[in-house]
Amino acid sequence: MAGPKSLFVPGPTNVPEAVRKAIDIPMEDHRAPDLPAFTLPLFADLKKVFKTDTGQVFLFPASGTGGWEAAITNTLNPGDKVLASRFGQFSHLWIDLCQRLGLDVQVVDCVWGTGIPVDQFGAILAADSDHEIKAVLATQNETATGVQSDIAALRRAMDEAQHPALLYVDGVSSIGSVDFRMDEWGVDLAVSGSQKGFMLPAGLAILAASQKALEVSASAQMHRCYFDFKDMIATNATGYFPYTPPMTLLRGLRASIDVMLDEGLDNIFARHRFLAEGVRCAVAAWGLELCAKGPEWHSDTVSAIMVPKGYDANEVISRAYHRYGLSLGAGLSQMAGKLFRIGHLGDLNELMLISAIAGAEMAMQDVGIPIVAGSGVAAAETFYRENGEHLLMAAQ
Repeated sequence: MAGPKSLFVPGPTNVPEAVRKAIDIPMEDHRAPDLPAFTLPLFADLKKVFKTDTGQVFLFPASGTGGWEAAITNTLNPGDKVLASRFGQFSHLWIDLCQRLGLDVQVVDCVWGTGIPVDQFGAILAADSDHEIKAVLATQNETATGVQSDIAALRRAMDEAQHPALLYVDGVSSIGSVDFRMDEWGVDLAVSGSQKGFMLPAGLAILAASQKALEVSASAQMHRCYFDFKDMIATNATGYFPYTPPMTLLRGLRASIDVMLDEGLDNIFARHRFLAEGVRCAVAAWGLELCAKGPEWHSDTVSAIMVPKGYDANEVISRAYHRYGLSLGAGLSQMAGKLFRIGHLGDLNELMLISAIAGAEMAMQDVGIPIVAGSGVAAAETFYRENGEHLLMAAQ
C-alpha cells in the first residue's frame, strides 16, 4: 500500500517536523568553546519538564533501561532491600534488573491490569520499623497493560508510614505526557526516555535525581563506571560531558522541549487525556474491554485492548501492518496474543487517532472479530467533536 506507515505503538512515537529538522544537522565539535551556551540552558529547561527546582538532571546515551541501571547503581548498595510491585512486563523487567544487580527485592505481585498497591505498600513500610527497605520502585505508567498509577498517593502512604526509603519512579511512558511533579511528590529518582513523550528517536536515557538521592550517591557502593553520577556532575557543571554525547539527539531534545514549553505542560496533559478518552469511547463501542481493570487505572498514553477469547491479537496486529500500514503494539509476556495496544502519546491529534481506530477496526473485522463496522470511529468522532472546543478554549 502506497503512503507512509502509521505509527501507533506506545514508543517510539512520531517526531515533529521541527524536531526532525533540529536533528538533521552537520556533525559538530562536542568540546567546542561555545557548547556550554547550549547545554546549560538545556539542563535548566529539562528540569521544568520534571517539575523540579532542586533536583539535577542527567542525560545518558542509552534507553530507559540504562536509566533504570543508572538510578539504581548510583544510590544503593549490594544486598539492599527494595520494595516493588509487578503488574506488567516493564515493572517486571525493572525488578529483574534489580535482582541481577544483587539487590534483595521484595516483590508484590498484582493482577495485570491493576497498578501500584498503595495501601499494601503503606502497610509494608509501616511494619518495617528497622527501615531495612532502602528504596520503593514505582512504575507510573505500565506500558504493557495501559495502566497508570497514582504517585502522589504513594508518596502520602510513605509519609504516613514515616519511612525514609528513596522513591524511584519509572516515567518512561509518562513524563512529558501526563502530570508528573518531582518536587511536590517527593520523588528521588525519575527515569524517562527520549522516544516517547519527548518525541525523539530512541537513544537518550533522561533522568532526574533529588538532593537526597545525590547525597546518598556519594557513599553508594554498587559498581558503576559509564553511568556514574559523579563523573556527570563534575563535567555537566561546566556544560560538557565526560564522554562523547549524542549531539544530534541533544539538538533534537532542545527543539522538543521548546515545543513542549510552547504548548504548555498542563495543556499537553489535558490533550493526552482528551485523546485517550476518544480511544476509550471507541473500545466501548466495539464491545471490547481494556486490560486496565477500572477507570482509576486508565492510562492516558496507551490503551491495551483485549480481544475476545478464541481470537489472536497477533493476527490483528499483523493484518493491520501488512494490509493497512498501521503499527499497533503487541501484548507482552502473559498478555501475548490477548491484546493489542494503541499508543496515543506525543505529537498527536484527533484526526491521527481516528486513522488508528479505523485501521484497528478494519483489521479486527478482517480476522473475524465480531464488531460493528464504523462503531469505534463514530464513537471517537462524537467524543472529539463534542469535547474538543472545551480543550481549545482551556488552552487559550
